[in-house]
Amino acid sequence: MYKLTLVTTEQLMKEWNSPIYAFFDPMPAIEIIDGRRAHGFKCMAKGCKVCICRFLDKKDARSTGNMQKHVKTCWGDEVLQACDDAKNAEEVRTKIVTSILHSGSITASFERKGKGKVTYSHRQHTHTETKWSLMKTGRPEYYIPSPRTISRDVRLVFARMHKRIAKMLGEYKGKMNFTTDAWTSENHRAFVAFAVHLEYKGVPLSFPLDIIEVSMSHTGEQLAAVFADMLTEFNISEKVMF
Repeated sequence: MYKLTLVTTEQLMKEWNSPIYAFFDPMPAIEIIDGRRAHGFKCMAKGCKVCICRFLDKKDARSTGNMQKHVKTCWGDEVLQACDDAKNAEEVRTKIVTSILHSGSITASFERKGKGKVTYSHRQHTHTETKWSLMKTGRPEYYIPSPRTISRDVRLVFARMHKRIAKMLGEYKGKMNFTTDAWTSENHRAFVAFAVHLEYKGVPLSFPLDIIEVSMSHTGEQLAAVFADMLTEFNISEKVMF
């Protein structure tokens, strides 16, 4: 049974002349999903683990619609357009895909299907196109994190650096100078920033400690209380004389 399936797959591969196949592994995986046979086409982009499944018992078993949608999302519109202008899958694989995987850009020239006029679009990119298409153009293997992931990572980095700075300041034996600045953001939220200045191993250092939202009135007493709370968080309140 396995040998028969392999022969059938090889016969089908002879008919796969569409340039879109160049962006996927030349030898598709043979899968059984819910008792149905399917071909799994694994994307060749670096870091991409998507596998496009195409069931063999459907009338559109040779359709490349889902493959084109994935290439547009993963590789970018520019690459997909270059694919459409190529003659066949072999030309795309040797001149376009290889160039992108090695240098990250489409630098290789290729023969166009016809002698049509080259046109350019001056329409401004939408927010979605900027994030998923423009930023990945020429670098389809890049991973673009979501805002939630960035927020999580920033909080994690801040917590780790907070701990390291607190340890360094707690062990510091010299004098430390603190500066502060307050401002109001565009949405009328008031913030206060604190920075420390010191000499560490003969090198002058200056770096921010924290940015705190202060919704109350910015009186001297209130700012002093916020400053004291910040020093307590870093365990260096005993090093400062009020």
